[in-house]
Amino acid sequence: ADLPALYRRASLFVFPSFYAGFGLPVLEAMACGVPVVCSDASSLPEVAGDAALLVDPYDEEGLATAMERALTDEALQAEMRTKGLRQAARFTWDRAARQLLSIFEAVGR
Repeated sequence: ADLPALYRRASLFVFPSFYAGFGLPVLEAMACGVPVVCSDASSLPEVAGDAALLVDPYDEEGLATAMERALTDEALQAEMRTKGLRQAARFTWDRAARQLLSIFEAVGR
């Protein structure tokens, strides 16, 4: 229950994961209007779309540069917030359940 309030107080969410199963924390931050910097590994590029700054998780300098950009460029922050809210809205539990049900129905025929 406290997580949305914590996200909303953040200036930036940074997720330099080497491997992420789905990337739910990235979507949670975006849904709360927080700009996101995350790694370009695993499923994260698909989850983040063009709403986040993607970096190689092994590139410390690139990560620092992306973080600085996201924290200091107000126009970029506004763009990332708008795109992030739109991107997060694409992923809902209802949609996921409907897609899973569709797969079960197709396999069960």
